Amino acid sequence: MVFLCCRDLSFNRLEGQIPNLEGLVNLEFLYLTSNRLTGPIHNWIKSRNSKYVTDLSYNNLNESSEPANCPETLNLFKSYNSTNKSELGKCLSSNPCSKNWHSVHINCGGENVTIGNTTYEEDKYSAGAAKFFYWKESWGASNTGDFSDRSIALNNYKVTNVSAIKGDDPELYTTARLSALSLTYYGRCLAKGNYIVTLHFAEIVIRDNRSFQSLGKRMFDVYIQGERKLKDFDIRTAAEGVDKALTRKFNAIVEDGVLEVRFQYTGKGRTALPSRGSYGPLISAISFEANDANYDIDFKPSANHKKMVPIIAGAVASTLILIFTILFVAWRRNRKQISKAEELRGLDLLTSVFTIRQIKAATNNFDAANKIGEGGFGSVYKGTLSDGTVIAVKQLSSKSKQGNREFVNEIGMISGLQHPNLVKLYGCCAEGNQLLLVYEYLENNSLARALFGPKEHQLKIDWPTRQKICIGIAKSLAFLHEESSLKVVHRDIKATNVLLDKKLNPKISDFGLAKLDDEENTHISTRVAGTIGYMAPEYALWGLLTYKADVYSFGVVALEIVAGKNNMTYRPNEKFVCLLDWALDLQRKGKLMELVDERLGSDLNKDEALRMINVALLCIDPSPAVRPTMSAVVRILEDHIDLPEFNNLESRFCDDDVFKFQGLRDKYKEMLLLSQSQTLTQSSNTTGRNFSSTTSTSA
Repeated sequence: MVFLCCRDLSFNRLEGQIPNLEGLVNLEFLYLTSNRLTGPIHNWIKSRNSKYVTDLSYNNLNESSEPANCPETLNLFKSYNSTNKSELGKCLSSNPCSKNWHSVHINCGGENVTIGNTTYEEDKYSAGAAKFFYWKESWGASNTGDFSDRSIALNNYKVTNVSAIKGDDPELYTTARLSALSLTYYGRCLAKGNYIVTLHFAEIVIRDNRSFQSLGKRMFDVYIQGERKLKDFDIRTAAEGVDKALTRKFNAIVEDGVLEVRFQYTGKGRTALPSRGSYGPLISAISFEANDANYDIDFKPSANHKKMVPIIAGAVASTLILIFTILFVAWRRNRKQISKAEELRGLDLLTSVFTIRQIKAATNNFDAANKIGEGGFGSVYKGTLSDGTVIAVKQLSSKSKQGNREFVNEIGMISGLQHPNLVKLYGCCAEGNQLLLVYEYLENNSLARALFGPKEHQLKIDWPTRQKICIGIAKSLAFLHEESSLKVVHRDIKATNVLLDKKLNPKISDFGLAKLDDEENTHISTRVAGTIGYMAPEYALWGLLTYKADVYSFGVVALEIVAGKNNMTYRPNEKFVCLLDWALDLQRKGKLMELVDERLGSDLNKDEALRMINVALLCIDPSPAVRPTMSAVVRILEDHIDLPEFNNLESRFCDDDVFKFQGLRDKYKEMLLLSQSQTLTQSSNTTGRNFSSTTSTSA
């Protein structure tokens, strides 16, 4: 006879019936959770006494074979092939729902705790190695697994902290539920609708010290309604330490009365952890709150609802007639226009579509205190999503010249582009007259503000960091032009469209004007768009567009990085109209080092600075054919590779007739006069003007 003490075959996709293992008399623990087992529950399983532990949760067994009683050491949670999605197990059949619940609050592993007007219900009873249990009508739980490095004790599945908790509502984090393998909490008898699930975590077992307990990581996955929301989640890392309160919020939909949250240990993080029983999922408190705005009509029935039915029906019918009339008129007026939502649905997006409700909640209804910028597109707001993600929301101004086309263009472009030096687009929103883009939040705003914005916002950026920023911009453009599956011309490279993260890494943003590169059709004869001061002369004056227009714009930005001055607003004297004009004069005189930002002082590599200036001047060559590719620029700046063109720079730029700068100088003066009149009513941190025109010039 074979003697076995334990078999854990969970999460193995096993199929078929459970074999007869009655002869294995020493098989005390049998874990078969989360497989595809079918057939009946055999008598040898039903007859096992409390000494033996069997977990059959999350399978497809025949529910008619369930034992009459519900032994505490036999877990049959969601074990059946019932077509009823709300079927948690026959053990609950004697506890039908008396009402619909709209909220559930659980203090995992602890006593009742009241926070404000909310009471978190106690959860102080033992869980067990294979147990399907419920304490109240509105919720219950299921636990699977034992800690292989210790003898089983019921109290091993809850822990208590003796240290002080840092954060809000510390009472919720003094206890927690611990599982060796899989722990599920479920709300039952819930009203149909949308819910906000809040999970409260704090690492109160593993310590931040030199003991063995500090060596490992607690890593587990979190599923809500069967969908994985957190992968390899580590409380200590996410909270940046132990004994620190941490919450995560998620949206969930309840259609059948049940809301399920599952915590699953995946075997990671324990390789260096000798501490006993410390590695499984840990949860301090859970709450399910119905989203009031999404209540089903049955959520809050009136006591006299039967009497009100005719009145309500009449009111609804009248309202519907009015709504349909308004919609019909609106459709008639706009039947030839494609809506923003339709355009979005037509795109193969790799991003999410947010609701206006989510955006308003994240930005506190576009509170002015959360406004972090203003651009040609409109205002930009900082916000925080329900899961804690910090975002930047770009809101299209109703007065903006950028319309549906630019909005949809930006989404379509950036959703298919992924690069460390491109801003991540999380999603978009197009509801009613609202046009919103949701980006990752970058802590240090724009390069323009950091270098030459208002003094209170300027950053002290040393030379190595400026070099890093310049190379990062070059790499992103090399990716757009040469490496990505979509070959893209950005068309609006400027310092305000280069954002900086907390480590001052650059990321290009604002793809509203971007166009796919088409080598066979480089001439735009209908619309020139971009920012005056950064546009290449062949594009600004004659409408010729290639990726070399971005190279020119990069050259201007590179000069700004070296000089720490804005191309359009800096004039050393009346002889010069912009920084670029002055740089060309210094180049002719052999005094290029006078361009360098005096704020750098001695913190400067002169060879690198001169190299960057020469690269910038090469990029702004009047002939697009002479300008280097951005991959060549990266090699020059990173690997210090010399190009033959450097030897010819002086002779090329000494001839104004060759450079053709006079046409741009005249255009700059024209635009400067216009912009100066506009700036009287605008904020002082505006660093560039959007410029667009229509031209009929032919190729």
